[in-house]
Amino acid sequence: MQTSLDNCNQSSLDPYIPSPTNPWDRQKANHVYRRLGFGAPPEILNAALNQNPTELIDQLVDEAINLAPRTVPIWGYWVKDDFQKLGKRLRQYRIDLQIWMINDLLANSLRERLTLFWSNHFVTQLSEYEIPSYAFQYYNLLQRHSIGNFKTFTHDIGISPAMLGYLNGNISTVRKPNENYSRELYELFTLGVNNGYTQKDIEETSRALTGWNKREIAWGPYSFDPKRFDHTEKTIFGRKGNWEYKDVIDILFEEKPVQISEFIVTKLYKYFVSPTVSEGIVKQLAETFRSNNFELAPVLRRLFKSEHFFDIKSQGAIIKSPIDLYISFFKETQFTYPDSFAFPQRIRNRAIELKQELLEPVDVAGWPGDEYWIDTNSFLLRWEELSYFLTQVELVQYKNFVINLMGGNSNDVVLVTNTIMDTFFPQKLANSMDYEQALVIFKDEVPVNYFEDGTWDLNWISVPKQVHALLQFIIKTPEFQLK
Repeated sequence: MQTSLDNCNQSSLDPYIPSPTNPWDRQKANHVYRRLGFGAPPEILNAALNQNPTELIDQLVDEAINLAPRTVPIWGYWVKDDFQKLGKRLRQYRIDLQIWMINDLLANSLRERLTLFWSNHFVTQLSEYEIPSYAFQYYNLLQRHSIGNFKTFTHDIGISPAMLGYLNGNISTVRKPNENYSRELYELFTLGVNNGYTQKDIEETSRALTGWNKREIAWGPYSFDPKRFDHTEKTIFGRKGNWEYKDVIDILFEEKPVQISEFIVTKLYKYFVSPTVSEGIVKQLAETFRSNNFELAPVLRRLFKSEHFFDIKSQGAIIKSPIDLYISFFKETQFTYPDSFAFPQRIRNRAIELKQELLEPVDVAGWPGDEYWIDTNSFLLRWEELSYFLTQVELVQYKNFVINLMGGNSNDVVLVTNTIMDTFFPQKLANSMDYEQALVIFKDEVPVNYFEDGTWDLNWISVPKQVHALLQFIIKTPEFQLK
């Protein structure tokens, strides 16, 4: 598998400025849309090529900031009695929410890319609390805070019903403080493992987090109960006082800004750039994070506009997750399916087979990502499922796709073949034999002289079949698994 992982990206955070030797081209536009979102169809890429890349990044970030969260469903704040009156199986609400998330991923770019990221950072697992309204409120919170202020995000997630239930904050009282959330707050959510805190800090913090377990009605909202709160003095990071929940967050961000900023920026870097981290870039971005009071947008703007982000060594450096694999392929092709095919639900089900169930990461630490997604069995399952999807596409859509991709008709079979190939790979393939094999497949059984005398073009009767055959070849290529 061709990859950039072994190469060190030495480019800086200086803004990328196109030049004759380093042009703004389709490969880079694809890189932007695959990393900031889940790919884009040809017409979107063509429009992007007429923009300045800096302006495009600002546009995509601004869209994410201004995009309203999903509309609250009628059951979004229901309590237990409401659900029982309707009689619908609770599991079906969970499936509904996951399908909504898939539709959001298909419809949007950076906001949804970040929502998926945060669902694997501030982890909860739907199966652990199985309360539909809590699950929706959690998803809504991820969308609202996805590109906002990280300190505010950290504060709000900890007292969300889903997190209180998942990490036992809802049973943490003065008589029996529970350490689960205080431990993960430091270890997984803000500082990193063994990075600036002690077991004593965890214990003292757990006492400060007591009392968030008052609930007037089953499956209703939680509120603070002073009777269950530990009112005695606590010492957190060397600071003494009768600290409560808000104080914990304030003290954490006041005492550990460097650790927090570097930990979060490192995770963002691995998610958006490469699993091989540039410590120098992380430190610079972490400083940007701190100087902007933990606002996420300035960090992302600086990263996405940089020479470092656009460097060839960052292209093809990440293995697609199952969700990435499916969503990006269908956003880039724009193939449609009959309602009876239940397309979003099929994506959900196939991703689960490949170890990625939305809003249900493998454990509290989240999916490890990258090489976790690929083994001999999963590689086979990936292309088998996409192959099946391709068999369900009406033939006319293959013709429409290639004409749209080429910007009109063409009788240059080599150009058409190479353009289709390069559309689905993060970099041009290093082995020329791959292109030669692709050309043989694409020519299919069309007489050779038809290509030579111009008889063949994209209106030829066999073109849909030819495109289908080439896509079947592409999805089996190892480099197709990269982005």
